[in-house]
Amino acid sequence: MRPQNAEPMLPGFVRHLFPTVAGLPAGPLLTLSLRSLARRRPGLFERLGEYRSACFGIDPVDLAFAFRVVPDGLRSSVRVVSKDGAAGSDVLIRGPLLTLLSLLDGTLDGDAMFFTRIISISGRTEAVLALRNTIEDAELRPSDLLGLHGILARCVDTGVLGALGAARRLADNSPSEARKA
Repeated sequence: MRPQNAEPMLPGFVRHLFPTVAGLPAGPLLTLSLRSLARRRPGLFERLGEYRSACFGIDPVDLAFAFRVVPDGLRSSVRVVSKDGAAGSDVLIRGPLLTLLSLLDGTLDGDAMFFTRIISISGRTEAVLALRNTIEDAELRPSDLLGLHGILARCVDTGVLGALGAARRLADNSPSEARKA
């Protein structure tokens, strides 16, 4: 049984599949995705107000790399960086990858994850609040990030959300450092 304040971590074999260099292609792909979303739904980025140009460090604790995200509409950027590279961000959000993805898709509540210490936040907390409110109001699906519509969008949403659910179940059933303690 998992302790109540422990969130599933990626299994060790999955973590070993993603060394720092494996994450490098993610930066340009995620940048293109954010910019495409900005063309289709500019209001999302406008809602961030002054925090559009803030640098958000996203540190999945179970991966060997982190992300620096600037959600500045058509000038948005995502870079894969070392763990130290994320530390210089305006805001640093740390937590298990599956938890961070669950915050994005609305499966988990960010406030609950913060107060149970599953995720940690440092830096400009007002920027995090603006981002959280924007994400919650957007009700984003994986297909939104990819710019898909119709049956293809439904297939991608079902597949991606199903895969995330399977990954969470796999993580729940794998031995973790928390259970060894």
